[in-house]
Amino acid sequence: MEKKLLNLLTVLCVVSLPFLFKGSKMRENLVIFFSKGVIATLIDAYVVGTKKLEYPVRPFPKIFKTNIIYDMLFFPLLSVIWVKLSYNDHFGKILLKSFIFSVPMSIAQWYFEKNSRLFKWKKWTAFHTFGSVNFTLFLIRGLVGLLKQLDKLKKA
Repeated sequence: MEKKLLNLLTVLCVVSLPFLFKGSKMRENLVIFFSKGVIATLIDAYVVGTKKLEYPVRPFPKIFKTNIIYDMLFFPLLSVIWVKLSYNDHFGKILLKSFIFSVPMSIAQWYFEKNSRLFKWKKWTAFHTFGSVNFTLFLIRGLVGLLKQLDKLKKA
């Protein structure tokens, strides 16, 4: 069952790629995608390396201890969507939209930890997921804000 879920997630991510990377902000979206991939991979490597969390079923288990589908596809794509949805919002709306992403993700991870072998929490909880998702979303959103400021300086 777990392999089928990972395959389904991979297919959904790959199918969504062309729709998310079209338009005038392609450069920005690619920066978001790759930055989030690096950040998620580094955080996940630390969390798995300190044995707070493990992925019993994952792609390429002999090569990676983390789940590269989450780190390099799923989370980066969600960040691109989140930034697109919150691009022109003020802080209150950005905060609300971060909860719209992080709460369901935390609940889903809790559910799959209890009912599958996708995750195994050792020193990890849904609150850790909630905090790490929000931290990385705001980190990426800050990067986008910095890019917007740099674009303004470049035009001036």
